[in-house]
Amino acid sequence: MDDRLRRQLEFLIELDKAKSVYRRSYVTAEARNENDAEHMWHLAMFVLVLAEHAAEPVDVLHALKLVLVHDIVEIDAGDVFVYDEAAAEQKAELEQAAADRIYALLPDDQRDELRALWEEFEAKETPEARFAGSVDRLAPLLLNHATKGRSWREHGITSDRVRDLNRRIDAGSPLLWAAAQEAIDDAVAKGYLEP
Repeated sequence: MDDRLRRQLEFLIELDKAKSVYRRSYVTAEARNENDAEHMWHLAMFVLVLAEHAAEPVDVLHALKLVLVHDIVEIDAGDVFVYDEAAAEQKAELEQAAADRIYALLPDDQRDELRALWEEFEAKETPEARFAGSVDRLAPLLLNHATKGRSWREHGITSDRVRDLNRRIDAGSPLLWAAAQEAIDDAVAKGYLEP
């Protein structure tokens, strides 16, 4: 086997570890937490279905690439609960080290391409990255709503915190932010989320 193919396959097998990184969001059947691989796939579907609602025109293929690579670093860094401010302080450093190791498994050209996509997602400076960031926030919010606020209730999260954290959805899609606010209001009305 040539070295390029060996490195590509090694990287792809490494990605399987994302299936064992569990997030705080529950799958809608409520039997278990969602894992990172499921989350990245679900975001790809959000991009395919909702791209027409982006604040600016987006290259769908490019946005798909962003959501498919954005949490690969969590294989090493782990998932940080988005409402855990103390853990968030160390997140950037841990994720940089993870990116250094994981993307280096690839041949240099692919290493540079995928690492640049991850960095673009993190920076949120392009229309695609802003939209990808919006669906990255919208998906767990909708899962929380669909599971009757299970994760919010378990962690004592209130509606003001949910609104404050998810306000960034607006940057990528004002329409999706309006839908998110409707879901938050409905969750409060149904008792899934404390006011």
